[in-house]
Amino acid sequence: MEQFNFTEPAELFATLTRRSKRAPVTYKRFDTGAEAVKYAVEVLSPEQLYGSAIESGEERFEAAAIRELYESAEYPLQRTATPKPAAPQQPA
Repeated sequence: MEQFNFTEPAELFATLTRRSKRAPVTYKRFDTGAEAVKYAVEVLSPEQLYGSAIESGEERFEAAAIRELYESAEYPLQRTATPKPAAPQQPA
């Protein structure tokens, strides 16, 4: 996985559903990447997280990478006691 700077500003792009390629996209900007990761994992539904991406600097992190960042030892913020489960992956 690419290096992620938790202190740099980040943008979150989230679709309302993973079922439609034409679903509206929600955009949020965060002062830090850590806040963007926390919002994506703790606030978005598993369905929304599945269709989400965080951009920071020149890097883009999608759902699986966002969850890895949240669970990494380098993650600087306090996590909730029970994060939401991951959305099931659709068969290829």
